[in-house]
Amino acid sequence: MSTLPISKLWADFTNIFFPDLCIACRNRPPQPSIPICVTCENSLSLTNFHEHEENDLLERFWGRVPIKYGAALFYFQKNSAIQELFHQLKYNNNPKIGVLLGEWYGYELRKSHFMEIDAIIPVPLHPKKLHLRGYNQSDSIAQGLGKALQKPIYTKALVRIENTETQTKKTRMERFDNVKNAFQVNEPNLIKGKHLLIVDDVLTTGATIEACALKLLEIEGVTISIATIAIGQSS
Repeated sequence: MSTLPISKLWADFTNIFFPDLCIACRNRPPQPSIPICVTCENSLSLTNFHEHEENDLLERFWGRVPIKYGAALFYFQKNSAIQELFHQLKYNNNPKIGVLLGEWYGYELRKSHFMEIDAIIPVPLHPKKLHLRGYNQSDSIAQGLGKALQKPIYTKALVRIENTETQTKKTRMERFDNVKNAFQVNEPNLIKGKHLLIVDDVLTTGATIEACALKLLEIEGVTISIATIAIGQSS
């Protein structure tokens, strides 16, 4: 894994939040240029999807919703550094990790067609869940992406109006049925005619992102691309 242009940001981040420790395992010292140790770095598996016009993420939406570009930074693997980072991001009150991952990914995407996008839309949380967690992890990722790509983030253009039950253990169709009416466009004039990048932490079946995309595509002239930090196995 190459040294990234945001190494100074990572060093500052590590010094503030995880002094002298890898931000994934919190057991071993990080490397000089990135805030994770060699062991955790070796457990990460880059997809390089943004370098290919066809990839596994795009294939999951074929015949379901038109997507222009789609990519994920890592393959999701259990008992890996990325699983631990997601756990800290979602459940340990560490939204800064999302910003960090988003900026990492943003610098990768600057080398690709993703620079064509006009704006970023994070997958929204329902207000009740947002109140309980205190932040939306997809917002955090979008902040990092927006900074690296120098693109605006529309956090209020798409909102979640249904507090749906968990998607865990549901089939792809059950997941889509669970969320198909969960989203609403709040600012149609803002997104009209724009190429929007939907951002989330991890993609499995893609049901939630599909529901977001279909709602956004109801607005005239909208084009959709997708970026997630990780892609898991479809079920």
